[in-house]
Amino acid sequence: MTARAFVTDAGIEVPAITTGQMREVDRVAIEEVGPNLYQMMENAGRNLALTVLDRLGDDWPSTPIAVLAGTGGNGGGGICAARHLANRGADVTVVISEQEQLTPVPREQLAVYRGTPGKLVQAGELGVLKPGLVVDAVIGYSLGGAPRGIARRMIDWMGDQPVPVISLDVPSGIDSRTGEPLGSHVQAAATLTLALPKTGLDADAAGDVMLADIGIPAEVYRRVGIAVPVGLFGSRYRVALRPI
Repeated sequence: MTARAFVTDAGIEVPAITTGQMREVDRVAIEEVGPNLYQMMENAGRNLALTVLDRLGDDWPSTPIAVLAGTGGNGGGGICAARHLANRGADVTVVISEQEQLTPVPREQLAVYRGTPGKLVQAGELGVLKPGLVVDAVIGYSLGGAPRGIARRMIDWMGDQPVPVISLDVPSGIDSRTGEPLGSHVQAAATLTLALPKTGLDADAAGDVMLADIGIPAEVYRRVGIAVPVGLFGSRYRVALRPI
């Protein structure tokens, strides 16, 4: 069963949106109103890095963090988060499913990440990693079928790790509309979803759900026909959610 709405820890009701609605939100933001993709990705990555730091608490400087990234926008957000973590001295390693297939903005994120002390290993070298926490940024809301190839192997590897996994937007392998697994999928301890929660995020695989502000203005939602409460985030950039 999918969620029609979620409620924040402050009691504010937030509409859940479908994959199609999220695509239209992204389109209107990028093509008509703003912010652009790079800005939204930067906001997503910074919020993801903060979520990782909060999850690790005082142990963050000594905990190895593995960031598994796909080739699209979700992966770009993960790479951006890795840069923020590396800039703070965290022990972070990025693994990209197919580096040569990165889309333009994630490719730029990787170029900037290379200027940090953070490490980069090939997907075939996952076995050398011994993480204390894993970030799942392999597949976002645009999943169109069961994960295959390198992406599936990365998802299976995450499932074998005896450590928490934090997913960006949607756990990889989970249908963002229905919450159903489409083959191999991530079991997240927590999911940081972006802009608005997806209807499938009441799934057990999502773990604790948080919502991140990525800077989308009210006019975008108005043009798409989605009623978003004023002051949703208050003074914060991330809020905890539960389905209702």
